[in-house]
Amino acid sequence: MRDTRFDTRSSEWLGDMTVWLRENGADNAEQMDRLRRNLRRAREQELTPCQRQVLDMHFERKMSVTQIARELGVNPSSVSRALQRAKRNLHRYLQYSF
Repeated sequence: MRDTRFDTRSSEWLGDMTVWLRENGADNAEQMDRLRRNLRRAREQELTPCQRQVLDMHFERKMSVTQIARELGVNPSSVSRALQRAKRNLHRYLQYSF
């Protein structure tokens, strides 16, 4: 059975923590802008045209691997591998760009 005193203290603590985080949290807008620029550059330089197309279809157009495979006329495993390679290449590039 819950004790109401604990619930009250718990919600007060959460409120205090929220206020503290808001006051002490750094603005990361500059970092996000740099990440977007680097991501755009990485997509242009590090990915093959096929990887770019599959990545765009999956993330921008919200298509599943099966839908992409059907539209491109390829095996779903080929689409899955292209997505994995694209993500790995982007991660590798962005890892060293900061």
